Amino acid sequence: MNHYKMYIDGKFCDAENGAVLESINPATEEKIALFPKATTEDLGRAIKAARVAYDEGEWPRMTLPERSSFLVKIANLIRESAYEISRIETEDTGKTLKQTTFIDIPVAANAYEYFAGAACEVKGETIAVPAPALSYTLREPVGVVGAITPWNYPFLMAAWKIASSIVLGNTVVFKPSKEASLSSLELAKIFEKAELPKGVVNVITGDGVTIGHGLASSDLVDMVSFTGSTDVGRDVMRSAAGNLKKLTLELGGKSPNIVLKDCDLETAANGSLCAIFMNQGQMCVAGSRLLVEEAVYDKFVDLLVSKTKKLKVGDPCDPATDIGPVINEKQKKTILNYIAIGKKEARLVCGGGSPFNKGFYVEPTIFADASNNSRIAREEIFGPVLTIIKVKDAQDAVRVANDTPYGLAAMVWTKDLEKAATVSRQLRVGTVWVNTFGGFYNEAPFGGYKQSGFGRELGKEGMCELTQVKHVNIDLTPGGKTLVASWFGV
Repeated sequence: MNHYKMYIDGKFCDAENGAVLESINPATEEKIALFPKATTEDLGRAIKAARVAYDEGEWPRMTLPERSSFLVKIANLIRESAYEISRIETEDTGKTLKQTTFIDIPVAANAYEYFAGAACEVKGETIAVPAPALSYTLREPVGVVGAITPWNYPFLMAAWKIASSIVLGNTVVFKPSKEASLSSLELAKIFEKAELPKGVVNVITGDGVTIGHGLASSDLVDMVSFTGSTDVGRDVMRSAAGNLKKLTLELGGKSPNIVLKDCDLETAANGSLCAIFMNQGQMCVAGSRLLVEEAVYDKFVDLLVSKTKKLKVGDPCDPATDIGPVINEKQKKTILNYIAIGKKEARLVCGGGSPFNKGFYVEPTIFADASNNSRIAREEIFGPVLTIIKVKDAQDAVRVANDTPYGLAAMVWTKDLEKAATVSRQLRVGTVWVNTFGGFYNEAPFGGYKQSGFGRELGKEGMCELTQVKHVNIDLTPGGKTLVASWFGV
């Protein structure tokens, strides 16, 4: 069994009191590693290290090309260790090896490389003002950033938050979920190998109550970037109120997946499978509400059920596996409880159980003929459970889609691109995918509306979140005699 250490101020260490947490393989229920359960004292050391690195260290005073060179080095080191990191993340989280190998780890490496080059686009501007003055803005790093990530995409989300933060001159205290810390601790080894200056990134592991609250409430932390559930997002906001620190929150979702009658049904069905069953449905953007136009409703439901029944549930390390286990026993019980609720609210047409005696597995499950007012349509299940709702037409689909407290993402399937554009404008979400799902690009902003949070990650918009704007005004009045200098005439 591996015994990992945290990474604080450029050194690997245990928790001050020696406390540890266990990593359980969701597929086998076996203990695979131990890692530190940090104390408030450990967090204090991490915050102090980041504070000193920002206030007194070389990092924010380096040139952008100098900082960017470290990100390129990190990207290359990730690629060198990609297979091993993929295997560790699969064993730690239960997501399939083909997903970690072909998506999560290489996309994370690309993110470091992208932000290394894109940061040059984050800059101030000269402002035309109605006065004899040189007026301009500066984009400056916000300072110490507390980054908190969930367990569903641990390595990839670490890249999104850390790479975009440090390239701009910020320093980071990074807390991964206690349910998925191993790949982040492997990342810390890469930071050391890349010779990242001490204190620039500190990786601290532990529970959210202690470490997450401590980061959000600390007066020494300038900003918190949080991804997780809406309920915990509210707690982060309350904790951050003490010093009014800057926040970006990417929270829960109940994303509508709209299938219109003029779409390619085969393509829409395959895309809908990915939208709900990839990563066992443990995605904030999961297309968990499927809104199907009534003219093709029965045909599409039958097609989707037929395809779902062919998905292979099993060992996530097997390349042939489509559906692995969910993250832990608690999540499995939560999902099965929602399935029991769904059986009373809608028509179960596929799945609904747990296929094995060992491992935290849940069958890919589909409910048809549901109401948008049902619990399975309104509450985030975060598992492989799809709720299908019949709608009359595109406008009815928009109405139902927007009838939710969430607003993270949506999907629209249609051959009519003019209709797609109209529907996209009407949807109150941060991202709309047309005839596809999951098109995340480093160049494009990502974030939500309503109770799915605020602020953006990725793209220029995401980088700007990690800066603060300073306005500089230089008077250029001829002779230096400005109105303000002679206002009182004394």
